[in-house]
Amino acid sequence: MNNDILAGNWKQFKGNIIEQWGKLTDDDLDVAAGRRDQIIGKIQERYGVAKDDAALQLKKFEERFAAATK
Repeated sequence: MNNDILAGNWKQFKGNIIEQWGKLTDDDLDVAAGRRDQIIGKIQERYGVAKDDAALQLKKFEERFAAATK
């Protein structure tokens, strides 16, 4: 899923992201505003994981979300 799709579906994603990563706040997501790199950074910060791990978690989340919306 590319950044345009993520940003375009941001309102739908936002609630699902909070369900997946409960340590992320509304403020975190407002700052990220659908930008993938910002979301990855916030996952890293809140969960103390490496960038590659955070990116992989987000990629898997995006794949599940995309499959569920088809």
